[in-house]
Amino acid sequence: MFSIRTDLAVEARELYKDGHAGEIPGVSIDEKEEDGIKVVKVSILNDEGAKAMGKPIGDYITIEAPDLRYRDIELEDKVAQKLADVVKEISNVNVNIKTLVIGLGNWNVTPDALGPKVIENIIVTRHLKELAPLQFGDNICSVSAMAPGVLGITGIETAEIVKSIVDKIKPDLVITIDALASRRIERLATTIQISNTGISPGSGIGNKRSAINMESLGVPVVAVGVPTVVDAATIANDAIDHLESTLVKNTTRNSPLYNVLKNMDKEDKYALIKEVLSPDENLIVTPKEIDLFIKNISSILSRGINLALQPNLTVDEMNQLVH
Repeated sequence: MFSIRTDLAVEARELYKDGHAGEIPGVSIDEKEEDGIKVVKVSILNDEGAKAMGKPIGDYITIEAPDLRYRDIELEDKVAQKLADVVKEISNVNVNIKTLVIGLGNWNVTPDALGPKVIENIIVTRHLKELAPLQFGDNICSVSAMAPGVLGITGIETAEIVKSIVDKIKPDLVITIDALASRRIERLATTIQISNTGISPGSGIGNKRSAINMESLGVPVVAVGVPTVVDAATIANDAIDHLESTLVKNTTRNSPLYNVLKNMDKEDKYALIKEVLSPDENLIVTPKEIDLFIKNISSILSRGINLALQPNLTVDEMNQLVH
């Protein structure tokens, strides 16, 4: 059976609606658009909705800004502020709690380096709160951050590393940043998903690791992710669908070719895709400009998270504290 890989709840909803009439039972949708930024909140309310979506019960908020590809500085600032607003909305973040920010991914692989790149510009203040309380007092929120690497580099499950740190420093909130998989090329590096359900690293590319969530850590987990890759089979499937619809429109009705195209089901197309891609059925695709995209979107994410966690600091003060 052909299975489209995606980490985005908004795309899981789109896929469901492709084969069903109406909205998904047990799922509520709220959409807003302003200044070139579209915000979609997908709330999975019960087990029926979770089964239909293939995702845990919780809230998934997607920020979409297609023009982020064109380095619009004003738009980037608006997206960073919107991210900050969503993080505050979806969590219990405030200046009195301790927050641990985790950058998931492999810093040696550009499409997977989003998490570590974001960590480079997170304002870490836990040591300042502990070592210079009179100087900083209640003006800053206690934040610690790290990039634990991946199993292939450390030999340790990422979830095990995060769990050991949580047990040691006892944060009130964990924020994870990770690269995701999308089914649409246009969403790469232009879409941000924020959820309060945690994350299973690598799930979008079929390399699912142990989950990092409330159940495994014992503290609330907010997951922030950006799609950086697309499954090649998905691209091929969409291309075949487009070719099929175009040929149908330009083929005489009831001709042999017309009947073949109209009667080709999903399993036939999947078999064709596997034959075309063989032996690379699991090929994952990323844009050639991915290094620039990662640099830009990681800067937006770090700014948004800093704004959410340090509401009492000015931009200049934040810049002084960034390493």
